[in-house]
Amino acid sequence: MARLDGKVAIITGATSGIGKRTAEIFAAEGAYVVLSGRRVEEGEAAAAAIGERARFVKTDVTKEAEVEAMIGAAIDWQGRLDCLFNNAGGPAPTGGIEGIDIDQVDQAMAVLFNGVLLGMKHAAPVMKAQGSGSIINNGSVAAHRAGLSSSMVYSGIKAAVVHFTRCIAMELGEAGVRVNSISPGAIVTGIFAKAQGMAVADAEKTTDIMRQAFATAQPIQRAGLPEDIANTALFLASDEASFVNGIDIVVDGGKIGGQPWSAHQEGQRQMRQALGLT
Repeated sequence: MARLDGKVAIITGATSGIGKRTAEIFAAEGAYVVLSGRRVEEGEAAAAAIGERARFVKTDVTKEAEVEAMIGAAIDWQGRLDCLFNNAGGPAPTGGIEGIDIDQVDQAMAVLFNGVLLGMKHAAPVMKAQGSGSIINNGSVAAHRAGLSSSMVYSGIKAAVVHFTRCIAMELGEAGVRVNSISPGAIVTGIFAKAQGMAVADAEKTTDIMRQAFATAQPIQRAGLPEDIANTALFLASDEASFVNGIDIVVDGGKIGGQPWSAHQEGQRQMRQALGLT
């Protein structure tokens, strides 16, 4: 039996990258999947490529009415909701604290935090009535360590997402609904180019550049891939994770674990040399 046989899932930000790959893997594992996003052409193409187990629902996660409609579309289609992956994201303003534009902060907050909040708000009553469900929020290694994002604002918001996940897990867990987060490291998607101001269509074409750039960014000597996050989401959505609640799973190849062994050894070599011990 497939790991998500018969389950119904919604994945936001599913028109590309992590969300799209997660939708593909969920459907292959037996789930019915609602892909949501703002780009209609890309979303409908992604759903059509998956087949009859997928539907696309145009959704701007910053608008509560559209989030509520997204949840309703899944219920209308399959009569239940077993998993919500709040994956939709985007860049946040860069630069130092003195030059931050508060309007840009509000825009980033609306997508990265409010979108997660609204998804949980409207999924919660459905899942509580069922007595089961899995909500997965997309965090970031930047939530755990400073300097791992081009934007301090992004780091701060993602830290809020990770902790908010724990808070809601304490509430919904009592009703049989699990709430967890995933914190990706350097994953090959277009978000990094978008953060530098590149247009969306062009940013989506930079994955080969990102794959090369991230190959040695962590102890595991390869770039992170969308399926690395998708497979973690698959575990959290499945019954295999039925006793997992209120945690953040870091998927980063060891990036935030500490200093890489080779760099540590080089530091030790330089220390011995400075002390005249070599």
